[in-house]
Amino acid sequence: MKRNTKNLNTSELKDFLNEKVVAYNNPKFIESDPIQIPHTFSLKEDIEIAGFLTATIAWGNRKSIINNAKRLMNLLDNSPYDFIINHKASDLEQLKPFVHRTFNGDDCTQFIKSLKNIYIKHNGLEVLFSKHAENNNLQTAISKFKTVFFEIEHLERTKKHVSDPLKNSAAKRINMYLRWMVRQDNAGVDFGIWKSISPSLLSCPLDVHSGNVARKLGLLTRKQNDAKALQELDLNLRQLDNEDPVKYDFALFGLGVFEGF
Repeated sequence: MKRNTKNLNTSELKDFLNEKVVAYNNPKFIESDPIQIPHTFSLKEDIEIAGFLTATIAWGNRKSIINNAKRLMNLLDNSPYDFIINHKASDLEQLKPFVHRTFNGDDCTQFIKSLKNIYIKHNGLEVLFSKHAENNNLQTAISKFKTVFFEIEHLERTKKHVSDPLKNSAAKRINMYLRWMVRQDNAGVDFGIWKSISPSLLSCPLDVHSGNVARKLGLLTRKQNDAKALQELDLNLRQLDNEDPVKYDFALFGLGVFEGF
């Protein structure tokens, strides 16, 4: 029987969403989600790089995302960290044929070079994001990350593949990536390997599915899925759980994708 979710008070809404978190935040979720790609690795750097590259191409058909992310890992010899740190210019040739929607081999090559710079000059992805983490969220940290990512010589076309929340982007893919790395769910889905950032700072990956469900539940009134909408959703999810607000991503996404809510 479908539950009537109209006019739920805060306590009832929280209970309803908590039920959905339990339903979807479990290992079964991994089977059809791009997070399965970093789950094939055990080294911290491999997990975070595989996660970042997978999240970068995580738009469109989920099966296509997963297949292309697997293909990308193969092109990196299934050792992404080693490839990034030790590749020669000739090794980058094997990335040329790669394409996922508008992300092509040239973009991929740029990402490898930028990631190498981050590990060599900035002590890695976690250090870079945690350095600019603020007291209430990570959106400024994402913007600073983009600046550093493109501080080396780069292709102008590749900049569109890294979002900037300070330019009103909801930065869905990077917020999803940060959930994967920072949130320790004790359920085997999110990794929680970045201990220097608090899960309380995470923002919900806002997309068509989570946005539509959030609006139906009264968690979001803004019509566009942009940075302002994310701010509104953040505020409302923090009222439900200030320590782990992004656990509700599982509920909103699950309701939208699996239940057609």
